Amino acid sequence: MNRGAIGIGIVGLGGMGTLHARSLSDLGAEIVAGADLVESKREQFETEFDATTYETHEGLVVDGDVDAVVVTTPNRFHEPITVDALEAGCDVLVEKPLAHTLESAERIVATAAAAEGFCMVGFHNRHAASMAIFDEYDARGRFGELTHVEANYVRRRGIPGPGSWFTDPDLAGGGALLDIGVHALDLALYALDFPEITEVSGVTRTTFGTRETYADPDGFGDNWDAQAETYEVDDSVSAFIRFADGQTISLESAWATNREESMEFRVRGTEAGAKFDIGGTELNIIEASTAGCDHYADVHLEGDPTVTGHVTQDEAFLDAIAAGGEPETNTVDEALVVQRVIDAIYRSSETGRTVQFDDSFPESERTTTPKSLTD
Repeated sequence: MNRGAIGIGIVGLGGMGTLHARSLSDLGAEIVAGADLVESKREQFETEFDATTYETHEGLVVDGDVDAVVVTTPNRFHEPITVDALEAGCDVLVEKPLAHTLESAERIVATAAAAEGFCMVGFHNRHAASMAIFDEYDARGRFGELTHVEANYVRRRGIPGPGSWFTDPDLAGGGALLDIGVHALDLALYALDFPEITEVSGVTRTTFGTRETYADPDGFGDNWDAQAETYEVDDSVSAFIRFADGQTISLESAWATNREESMEFRVRGTEAGAKFDIGGTELNIIEASTAGCDHYADVHLEGDPTVTGHVTQDEAFLDAIAAGGEPETNTVDEALVVQRVIDAIYRSSETGRTVQFDDSFPESERTTTPKSLTD
């Protein structure tokens, strides 16, 4: 199948859904349908893409012109939409995280395993220029054996406003960890090639979102009113993951915390290290050598600024559809590992103990609505 023959349906016509629609259209696919509960969004989508629109996803996934579906709704609705689309024979790209709970994610994976189509998960930072450069040098052995990743996705102040779905545990499943921490966690696991995990420890905190007075210089959470809505999700997390072969990940993520913002990644290897920003275009290689005399060597690499994670990811999605096979990256199995680590971080925070990682988490030990610690 060529790209021009691929009909795309978008479920969730907000900013992210429109971003995917424009990207996929530019790449040669045809945007044939959209679904959203909000009438004004449907009207805007119809005007821009000349597409059929639906109030809910049920009609879209059985539309004969739809070959593939992109899901960009709040996390709680990922499962019913993705499952229905897969069962209708569509290929699916669902935005991160895979689901709002581990159990929901597992049901998506089980459906995908039995479906004719495939499910891909929207971890677009894997496809950014900085990560593409890292991947190539890692494949050449420049870094030696990778040992540790310091993963940061930290906002100094950047809580979505109370009343948005991002701060509703029933819709989002969690707070900063499931919103932005998931990006850093996936990228760290991807950099290490998803080694066998042995244990996870973490602490989540709810510190700023419940305050009546909350400094928000950038206006990230418009019309702040802490008393207007409940706020029961985490706004920061610190976690540590250990692997069977000795590798480790340290994770820092926050919507708000009293430190400078950072999206910095540092990867340590036995021969060299790397530093880059999530989603960035530049990468620094950090080495030491005895050539000539003992010295440090820092190499600065600049990637093509036109290479963006969203576009490259959407291109990989279309390529997999056209080839009629499974995607080579962003698989549901990888996304399920990420979801299991998130679940383990929340459980560790609740119990104050390290969680021994196992593929078969007993249902009694799972967290469905994450709770946070308060400072």
